[in-house]
Amino acid sequence: MSTGAYEDYYFESADGLRLYCRDYQTESASGHAPVLCLPGLTRNSRDFEPLALLLARERRVISPDVRGRGLSEYDSNWRNYHPAQYMADIELLLERLDIPRVVIVGTSLGGWMAMLMSLERPDVVIGAVLNDIGPEANAAGLARIVTATGTLKKVAQFSDAVQQTRSSYEIAFPDWTEDEWRWFTESTYRQGADGQFDLNYDRNIGRAAREGVSGLRHDPWQMFDALRNNPALLVHGELSDILTEEIIVKMRARNPDLQIAMVPNRGHAPILNEQEAINAITDFIAKL
Repeated sequence: MSTGAYEDYYFESADGLRLYCRDYQTESASGHAPVLCLPGLTRNSRDFEPLALLLARERRVISPDVRGRGLSEYDSNWRNYHPAQYMADIELLLERLDIPRVVIVGTSLGGWMAMLMSLERPDVVIGAVLNDIGPEANAAGLARIVTATGTLKKVAQFSDAVQQTRSSYEIAFPDWTEDEWRWFTESTYRQGADGQFDLNYDRNIGRAAREGVSGLRHDPWQMFDALRNNPALLVHGELSDILTEEIIVKMRARNPDLQIAMVPNRGHAPILNEQEAINAITDFIAKL
């Protein structure tokens, strides 16, 4: 147990990596499909803690560290860092935990995984929350992220890690307090045996992104169309440079039933502890 709220769970991937997830369980979850929280490109399970603690009052919540992030083992083959491989790992995790159906909350990359799973495993997904992501991404915003991934320096002091985190993410969280930046930095960096602070993910994830490794077997709009079979909610950061209003209009035209919640003063992507995001997600899930 890491806390009284969740259990640490490790499992082995099909290719032998030791992977990790947080398992929030509750006695009142009987009859409700669990919630599967999938993080963004360089993020991990800790991002979802505020939301998971709320949802776990009534549902089991599974929050994994995708391979190469957080407490999951890094892959020696950087070409395995793509959504299809991640989905294979997640499917194995659900099998090991004997979870047949889930509601997915996916941030950025996690949203792509939700769309991919909705297309390839429609029997598993009963609803999806896409956090600031769609089947298209604004080119300038995408270039910003791909260029920066894995490039922040290793530092000797936690205060330096906080400063680097802030310089990289302030575009998304312009009103955060110093305490909030420290909290976010604790999941962005890890302290190594040498006492220094390094990124809490494999830097080769950036290499895979810059080399164009995608692993996608389908057109992204085909993946998005699969969400029409189940309820879907789009959480949108007002300041996002990834999910633009033009893309949202196209998404709504393809899926008129798509629910949309805008989070003010947030870029890509809301951390989902914002009241607007919490209200929209808890209401959406309660109705499933």
